[in-house]
Amino acid sequence: MEKKMFCFQCEQTAGCTGCMGNAGVCGKTAETANLQDELTGALIGLASACTTNPKTEQTGRLLIEGLFTTVTNVNFNDETLCEMIRRVREEKERVAPGCASCAARCGSTDDYDIKKIWEAQEDIRSLKSLLLFGIRGMAAYAYHAMVLGYVSEEVNEFFYRALFVLAQDWDTEQLLPVVMETGKVNLTCMELLDRANTETYGTPVPVTVPLKVEKGPFIVITGHDLKDLKLLLEQTEGKGINIYTHGEMLPAHAYPELKKYPHLKGNYGTAWQNQQKEFADLPAPILFTTNCLMPVKESYADRVFTTEVVSYPGMVHIGEDKDFTPVIEKALELGGFAEDQEFTGINGGHEVTTGFGHGTVLSVADKIIDAVKSGEIRHFFLVGGCDGARAGRNYYTEFVKNTPKDTVVLTLACGKYRFNDLQLGTIAGLPRILDMGQCNDAYSAIKTAVALAEAFDCSVNELPLSMVLSWYEQKAVCILLTLLHLGIENIRLGPTLPAFLSQNVLNLLVEKYHIAPITTPEEDLKALLKE
Repeated sequence: MEKKMFCFQCEQTAGCTGCMGNAGVCGKTAETANLQDELTGALIGLASACTTNPKTEQTGRLLIEGLFTTVTNVNFNDETLCEMIRRVREEKERVAPGCASCAARCGSTDDYDIKKIWEAQEDIRSLKSLLLFGIRGMAAYAYHAMVLGYVSEEVNEFFYRALFVLAQDWDTEQLLPVVMETGKVNLTCMELLDRANTETYGTPVPVTVPLKVEKGPFIVITGHDLKDLKLLLEQTEGKGINIYTHGEMLPAHAYPELKKYPHLKGNYGTAWQNQQKEFADLPAPILFTTNCLMPVKESYADRVFTTEVVSYPGMVHIGEDKDFTPVIEKALELGGFAEDQEFTGINGGHEVTTGFGHGTVLSVADKIIDAVKSGEIRHFFLVGGCDGARAGRNYYTEFVKNTPKDTVVLTLACGKYRFNDLQLGTIAGLPRILDMGQCNDAYSAIKTAVALAEAFDCSVNELPLSMVLSWYEQKAVCILLTLLHLGIENIRLGPTLPAFLSQNVLNLLVEKYHIAPITTPEEDLKALLKE
C-alpha cells in the first residue's frame, strides 16, 4: 500500500503500528494528517528561531495553540490548519526578520521535516515520539490554564526547548533525560491548571449528577474547557434553556461557581467515542470546546458548534468574542424533548457522582488513614484514563465490578464512564468509587497519594495502591511520563501498549518501572492484591 500519511500517536492506530492510508482511524484524512505534520515542523522552526532571537508572550501562546491543535480529535479542518501554519511562519519572520531571505542561509530556523522523526532509527523515533506526544498533551493543559490567565515560565520555556531538541541529531542517551523531564514539567503544568480552576471556580465538592434530560430546550457542552461552560451558563441564564455536560465536562458540576447555576441540570451521554450514536437526531445543539470531536455524521451536523482550537469543515465556529447566540438560537429552534427523558449509564445507572478531588479527599484524610490502619480499607485502585472504541475496554468495567468490598476505586478522565454508574456502596463514609475529575486531575490523584505516603511514612510505591490505566491520546502520554518521573512502579496499562514504543524503550520501562500490559481482570486483581 502506498504510504499517504503516517500517524501512530493514538491507541487505536491501524494494526497497532500506524495509520498510513487515505485516512486515520480517528477519521482525519491523509491531507489533514500531513498538514498537522507541516504545522509541527513550522513550530519546531519557530522554536529554533527563538534560541538566538527574542520571543514574546504571543510567541509562547502560538506554540501552545499549535501543539494543542495537533492533539488527536481536535482539528479536522484543513483551512484552519493552513491558517495556523501561516500564523506560525509569520511569527517566525517577526522573531527572526530576513532570515528566510538571507544570502548566506544557515537553515537553522527552517521548518523541520517531521518525516525525519518517523523514518529515524526505531529507538530515536520512539524517544522523539514520546517527547513530541508528551508536549502535545501538556499543551492542552497549558492552554486551559492560559485562557484563565495562568501561565508558567517553566512550562513555556520547556516547550521551546523540547521542540528545539526534536530537530537535533541526538542519540538515546541525550534524548532520554529530556523525555523524562517532560513528566516533571507536566506535573508543574497540571498543578498550574488545578490552581487556575480552583481559584477561579472554587474547590470541587462531592455532587450527585442525574442522567435525566428534562423537557424543553437544552444545550449539550462537551470537551474540557470550564471557561466556555461558565460563559455559556451566563449567556443562557433566564432564557429557559438547560445545560447538560457530556464526556470530560462532567466534573464541572462539582465546582461551586458553576454548580450555582440552576439550569446546569445534569449529564447527557457517556464517553467521546459514543457521540455519533448519542448525538444522532438529538433535538439540541452540541458545543465542542476541546478535543474528543469525532467525524460529524449527517444526522446531527446541523447542530454541531465548535470553539477554541476545535474545528471541523462546515461547522459553525464560535470565535474569540465568545458570542454563543447561534448556539442559543439553535437550542430554541430545536425545542428539546417534549417530555422528560430518562437515560442511563453503560451499566444501567441513573446517576453518577463526581467532585472527589484532592481538596475533598484530603479533608477526610484522618478517617481514611484510620480506616486503612483498622483494616476497613485494604487497598486503593486508581482506575482511569482515556476511553476509546477498541475492543477490550470492557476490561475496566469488569475489573471495577470485581474489586473486593474492602477496596476503594479512584477514577478520573473519560475512562470512568465504563463503570461510574455502578452502585458499589460505601466504605469509611465514602462512596467506593471516587471520581477525582478530568484527565488533568491526575494531579489530584498524585497529590492524594503523596499525602497518604507522608502520613504513613512510606513511599508511594509502598502504599496499598495500584494504578490500572487506560490510554488513548497524547494527554495520557504526558500523565504517564509524570508518573514515571515520580518513580511510580507497577502500573498496568491498556488496552494495548503504545505503537510508538520501540522494544528497547519498552524494555527500559519494564526493567526500571515494572510497567506491564493489562491481562484479565481476575489475574490482575489477584496479582495486585498479592493473593
